[in-house]
Amino acid sequence: MKTLRDVAVGDTAKVKKLHGEGAVKRRIMDMGITKGISVYVRKVAPLGDPLELNVRGYELSLRKGDAEMIEVE
Repeated sequence: MKTLRDVAVGDTAKVKKLHGEGAVKRRIMDMGITKGISVYVRKVAPLGDPLELNVRGYELSLRKGDAEMIEVE
């Protein structure tokens, strides 16, 4: 299973499935990350956390722990 955390800087991935439950999953969906959407990984912080993403035309910072819950193709 490939997650958003595994995507290299400068690459785009398509969201396949969201893992997690309840409030965490809802929060990820509220940020605009839903099944079928393309996510571009702009950069990663020097210590690897957080990731900076482009989603639906805006910039989003996401922790590695949350990125692991997002399965991509």
